[in-house]
Amino acid sequence: MNREVLTARALNRATLARQLLLERSDRSVLDTIEHMVGMQAQIPLNPYVGLWSRLARFSPDELGQLMLNRRVVRIVAMRATLHLVTADDCLLLRPLMQPVLDAELARHRDHGPALAGVDLAPALEFARTFVAERPRTGSELRHAFAAHFPDLDAAALTYACRNLLAFVQVPPRGVWGHTGQVASTTAEAWLGRPLVGDPSIDDVVVRYLGAFGPATVADVSSWSRLTGMREVLERLRPRLRSFVDEQGRELFDLPGAPRPDPDTPAPSRFLPEYDNVLLSHADRSRFVRDDLRGQPWTARTIQGAVLHDGTFAGTWYIERDRKDSSATLVVDHARLTVRAQTSVGAEGRRFLAFHEPAAASHDVILRRCES
Repeated sequence: MNREVLTARALNRATLARQLLLERSDRSVLDTIEHMVGMQAQIPLNPYVGLWSRLARFSPDELGQLMLNRRVVRIVAMRATLHLVTADDCLLLRPLMQPVLDAELARHRDHGPALAGVDLAPALEFARTFVAERPRTGSELRHAFAAHFPDLDAAALTYACRNLLAFVQVPPRGVWGHTGQVASTTAEAWLGRPLVGDPSIDDVVVRYLGAFGPATVADVSSWSRLTGMREVLERLRPRLRSFVDEQGRELFDLPGAPRPDPDTPAPSRFLPEYDNVLLSHADRSRFVRDDLRGQPWTARTIQGAVLHDGTFAGTWYIERDRKDSSATLVVDHARLTVRAQTSVGAEGRRFLAFHEPAAASHDVILRRCES
């Protein structure tokens, strides 16, 4: 059977459309976070940048209120990394990702050996009760473990709670305009509901395809870091459509999902560090041009990234001068044309005005980064 071939550019446009990066969406913040099956949140304010680049009318206060009202939470999930997810997805995704978190804890260079062979049940039960009283900082938890379990490594026990209990990081950390130490409690205590007892990985994979597809088996595995994804996709095959990429690898997709014309224009966009759109495929060639592959600085896609024409074009950071209250957005780019620089610069000025509203002045500097 001859299956339709999807080029890297076709895959790029399909994924951009689902990621709301071809044109800004009128979706609500809550609906967007649910659609994207969560957003990377290792750096607390990153979701604000990601949402600004995807939504037509985004207010940081809206996301902050969702966090304060416990409708979205920050919890370790896919790839054992911190994500911002809806309350419902917190209770669904966290138990699904337990095998990933078990493996991450076991291979941890410092804490894994200290916990080998230890019966953790008493310590975890103690921690569950301790943080249910009120959210606790890491320091508070370590001191409590040291007092109640003096024969065990308190730091290792504290790290184990991250992986073995459904710890959420609570506000004000992660709320725009506020600061605060990391303080955690369990999802059950914070949300007042139990984790989903029998979560469906099949349903989650379908949602992944809706947000990141078309995708190979390896792509789904890279996004989640779970094993057994081939069996899941085979179960789902009757509900899916199959393609191949230019290397002949099978791609799975939802029949009705958007697959725009590869020539559809893709505007310049600014993404935060660790944005999932650049981390959720085993083969990231749909976002990195052939002439940029292999250059050392392209590894910086995990930092703040600039997209132009749908592909990785550079990185960004903001310099702040306290003396004159100015903010400068610096973009290191890869041989952008004058026209492309104009597009990136215009989007950069809009982005800087959003990100640094209190600055007395704004400036954007574009610098060519040589290989």
